[in-house]
Amino acid sequence: MTPQMNHSGGSTFDVLNWAIILAVVGAIALSLTGCAGEASTEYVPEAVAPDRAPVVEVAALPTVRFVETTNDSGIEFVHENAARGEKLLPETMGSGVAVIDYDTDGAPDLLFVNQLPWDAEEGDAGAPTMALYRNDGTGHFTDVTSAAGLAIPMHGMGAVVGDIDNDGDPDLYLTTISGGRLFRNDEGVFVEITDEANARAGYGWLTSGTFFDMDNDGFLDLFLCCYVDWSAEYDSSQGFQLTGTGSERAYGPPTAFRGDHNVLLKNNGDGTFTDVSEAAGIRLVTPELKDPMAKALGVAPFDIDNDGFVDLAVANDTVRNFLFRNNGDGTFEELGIVSGVSFDPSGQVRGAMGIDWAHFRNDRSLALAIANFANEMTAFYVADDPSRMQFIDLANVFGLGAPTQPPLKFGLFFFDYDLDGRLDLLSVNGHLESDIEKTQASETYRQSAQLFWNSGRPGPTLFTQVTAETVGPDLFTPIVGRGSAYVDFDGDGDLDVVMTSNGERARIFRNDGGNDNTWVRLKLIGHDSNRDAIGAKLALKAGGVEQLRQHFPGKGYLSSVEFPITFGLGKADRVESLRITWPSGASTELSDLKVNRSYTIDEAEGIVSSVEPKDGPGEG
Repeated sequence: MTPQMNHSGGSTFDVLNWAIILAVVGAIALSLTGCAGEASTEYVPEAVAPDRAPVVEVAALPTVRFVETTNDSGIEFVHENAARGEKLLPETMGSGVAVIDYDTDGAPDLLFVNQLPWDAEEGDAGAPTMALYRNDGTGHFTDVTSAAGLAIPMHGMGAVVGDIDNDGDPDLYLTTISGGRLFRNDEGVFVEITDEANARAGYGWLTSGTFFDMDNDGFLDLFLCCYVDWSAEYDSSQGFQLTGTGSERAYGPPTAFRGDHNVLLKNNGDGTFTDVSEAAGIRLVTPELKDPMAKALGVAPFDIDNDGFVDLAVANDTVRNFLFRNNGDGTFEELGIVSGVSFDPSGQVRGAMGIDWAHFRNDRSLALAIANFANEMTAFYVADDPSRMQFIDLANVFGLGAPTQPPLKFGLFFFDYDLDGRLDLLSVNGHLESDIEKTQASETYRQSAQLFWNSGRPGPTLFTQVTAETVGPDLFTPIVGRGSAYVDFDGDGDLDVVMTSNGERARIFRNDGGNDNTWVRLKLIGHDSNRDAIGAKLALKAGGVEQLRQHFPGKGYLSSVEFPITFGLGKADRVESLRITWPSGASTELSDLKVNRSYTIDEAEGIVSSVEPKDGPGEG
């Protein structure tokens, strides 16, 4: 991922026959990898001008608007990226944001991760720290960083949220450029327990992470992405130049650094973790030099084959993506190449960042979306039958090809912004080089986010790009976009958006009008399962349509979304049925639920509360 690399997103192709396409992609991958199973990273094709995007009448799009409320919200966080001209790679990679109800009052709070200037030390008094903002339930926030014990300077990257001890409040794991740090939540005050919990995960450059229960024992384990083997001394000693300038130093490409090993920490259930990375089979090495293979920036958990054990997709930067199938015995089998998610349609690696899964057609078919570098289309790997674990990149087929090619994409997630019952896609974008316009006229440093509405129509307008004419200009204000999350911060039932901007102020956007459609929100409480039922599968039927979800807050890029699960219902006036399959294997069946309600559902007791929104449908 670097401005020197001028990647192409691959040519447009027609889907004539699934079997033929799979065979062709497999043949390409094999021809490029040979027996070694690793594609070349040297190929740098010319940029391809994107084709014209499909035209859809504005009247067909939902009348939902996103209104920026940052100035009125009380959130004043400005990201410190440490950039002072040295052009060291970590400067341009942060930062993440996490939705965390730290005080368990039902109002989602926000945590923003921060970095340090290079001349400061972790722990220096007065140095920039992360920021935790408490939500009063209306979308107004107060800075409580110090009171919550989090005014701690560090070279932060991302945040992972999960209740590691099943005591009912969310704990926090922070990734940094020198390992990770674990904070236990003690009644709203965070206490660092990294060393006593054996949770540092080494001293490598950690990026995204996710809590999940790998063995369904009721305790959350932790997968951590490790980027490259980095040091300031090595980085500063290299002569990276901004293409075309002849002299100006540029941020070094990931191809100039060795990879590093991802980390898997098993929760022992007693407040400690064990590093099982080697035994679990996730420490992959290059065939020739036996160097660590991963250059990971994003991870997305999902039980792809529906065998009851959570699998993992990993987005890698300029090396092939991974797909780890959970064998159910504490080990994983890496299937990236044979599954089809390792490369682009031409068999090349891409610069991959944010990542998320979705049953995007409200059927059993499954898609893996990955945000890629500039001049590379967003990947959209689709399987009609996920149990076979064979995917094909259909970005062009479903409208995500040409429109997503130009920008440099980071944060990415699926969510139903208009609550029509179909999952839409948001991408948060921004370049690495502040002066990229000097060498690439088609690129800018600050870039607009992209929102794609899921129309439900088959073909190239299934995902239709939304413009300012429909949702207003605020969401598309150009920023140096990195982390992102969705959250109902004002309690009205529809999903609002928060974004971080590298070296700049974070922004939040209120969803106005999403709740013109009906909805339900579900908070899950596990018993035999982990407390927040992370990994639970949900099948909800309303208006004759069944929607399928799996509950994983850790997604996108360096970030974590809210824990309640929101289902948009369109115009349905009731939920016909809801089936929850808990990570423990237990099942809960409910029927005839009222709409426009937030339900708390207990694994042992069923529905324990039902709350109406603060505003009725259409009032905000």
